[in-house]
Amino acid sequence: MKIKALMSATAIALASASAGFAAEDSSEPIVIPLHNWSSQIVMSHAVGQIFEEMGNNVEFVTTDSQAVYESIRLGDVTLELEVWEGAFGASFREALSKGGLHDAGDHDAVTREDWWYPMWTKDACPGLPDWKALNDCAELFATPETGDKGLFLDGPVDWLKHGKERAEALDLNYVVKNAGSAAALWAHIASAEEDKTPILVFNWTPNFAEAVWPGEFVEFPAWEDGCDTDPAKGPNPDALYDCGNPADGYLKKAAWDGMKDKWPNAYEVLTKISFTNAQIAEMAKLVDIEDYEPEEAAEIWLEDNEDVWKGWLPGGGT
Repeated sequence: MKIKALMSATAIALASASAGFAAEDSSEPIVIPLHNWSSQIVMSHAVGQIFEEMGNNVEFVTTDSQAVYESIRLGDVTLELEVWEGAFGASFREALSKGGLHDAGDHDAVTREDWWYPMWTKDACPGLPDWKALNDCAELFATPETGDKGLFLDGPVDWLKHGKERAEALDLNYVVKNAGSAAALWAHIASAEEDKTPILVFNWTPNFAEAVWPGEFVEFPAWEDGCDTDPAKGPNPDALYDCGNPADGYLKKAAWDGMKDKWPNAYEVLTKISFTNAQIAEMAKLVDIEDYEPEEAAEIWLEDNEDVWKGWLPGGGT
C-alpha cells in the first residue's frame, strides 16, 4: 500500500507538469539497460518511472555493461545512465568513434574506482595507501589458496578492471581473483570485519559502502591518459595498466542519436538529470542495506526527492 501511495503522489506531480511538454514522444518503448550493481539498477528504474508517468512506454533489458555502448550506437538500447570513466570509458570512447551515440551530459557525482581496503587493514600495514607497501605486506593478505602471495578480489569479469594486468605491470606479489557480483564484494568485506582480517578488494565511490566501512583507496602511480593503450605511459615502459584509475573520474550519460527526435520530452529530461555522490549512495543503500527491491527503492527515492527531479521535467515541473 505504501508503494502504491508513493507512486500515486509521483503520478500527480508528473501529470501537473505535462503542460510543459513541447512535442509528442513516440509510443515505442524507451529501452533502458540494467547491469549488475545496485545504484545503476535503482537509478534506471527511477528514471524509467519518470518516463512512464510522462506517458512513455519503457522496457528494461539486462545487458553487459561493456557491450551496452555498441547496443546504444545501433539503437537497440536507448540510453545509459551510469558511464563510469574508470570502468567503461574505453568502451564508451570506442563506440563514440563509430558514431550513433553521444555524450548526454555529466552527473554532478565524481567517481573513483580502484583497489581499496577497510581501515583495520591499514592498522596491519601502516605503509598504505602507498602502493609500494603492498609487497611488504603481501603475506598479510595471503590465503590457503594463494600461498605466500596476497589476494586481491577484483570486480566482476565484465567490469574489465584489469587487476591482473595491474599486478603484473607493477610486479605485485598478488593473486587476482574476480568476484561474481558486487554483492560478493560486500560479503567479503563483511566477513573480514568479524575478526578484522586484512583484505584488498575492488571498490568505488559513490556507493553505500563508504558509510558502512570507512577505508581508503590504494594510491598507485597517478593516472595518465593513454595508460591503458600506450606502454610509454606510467612507470613500466613495457606494460599497460601500470597507473591507478582516475581519482576524480566522470560519471556520464549516453544516448542513442535518434532519441532526441523520437522521444524529445524524455530526451530533454535525460539531459537535465544529474545525480550527486550522496544521492547515488542513498539509492544503493536502499537495496544493499535496507533490502528493498530496486523498483521499490526507486519509488521511495522519487517520493523523498521531488524537489530534485521535478526540476528536470519539461517546463521545469511547473
